[in-house]
Amino acid sequence: MSDAAMPASDTLLASLRGARLLVIGGTSGFGFEVARRAADAGARVVLVGRDRERLEAAVSELRATGAAAGGAAIDATAPGALATMGEQLGEVDHVVSTLGGAMGGGFLDADLETIRETVEGKLFANLEVARALGPRIADGGSLTFTAGTGGSPSTSSGATVGNEAIATMVKGLAIELAPRVRVNAVAPTWTETGLWRDLDPQQLEETKASMAEAIPLGRTAEVSEIAQAYLFLMTCGFVTGQTLAVDGGISLA
Repeated sequence: MSDAAMPASDTLLASLRGARLLVIGGTSGFGFEVARRAADAGARVVLVGRDRERLEAAVSELRATGAAAGGAAIDATAPGALATMGEQLGEVDHVVSTLGGAMGGGFLDADLETIRETVEGKLFANLEVARALGPRIADGGSLTFTAGTGGSPSTSSGATVGNEAIATMVKGLAIELAPRVRVNAVAPTWTETGLWRDLDPQQLEETKASMAEAIPLGRTAEVSEIAQAYLFLMTCGFVTGQTLAVDGGISLA
């Protein structure tokens, strides 16, 4: 089938054939699904995760499908770790970062250190990704971060500040790295991923049901739906400086 006859989504994914993709936080959730789909499209993927056991399991799962996959067991937030890894890996075409966590609590009732750590884990950890790996992205490549939607300053203070900071950082980096590299972010709302693995099953279901009630579409997202947004931003060559909300409309409320 010629490119002209292929569905638009397939044509975009075809551009990943042979591409080198680095996924930071790629052992589960959004990162792993992005890596899996990109590998299915013919990309060569490298997963980065701090838990060696999870990393090896994820890489093995990809390789079992015939994917060209490797892994790097490092703490991406440790000073200098990404720069050292980048020197070892060399040039890549696309980088996806899922660094950053969630938190509850406002500016007064949340612990100050928790707020500070949440902002640090979103903005400055991802800024380090850009500084360490941006120069190693090939011309025409992309850098995609993870922000978030659905919280409010009074109930998720540090996360809200961090998400807004990522959106601002993306706008700046998109100019600084243009025209060589495109920079964007995906902003999902609450989705059932490994981030919530410490919740017991009842808490998880209660949280999922509560979030579904707040989302205009009446349900939470599937991991695969969020992954589609990363793939779109990686492969659509005329999008840069954007933060794409994939949240069922919760940010409209």
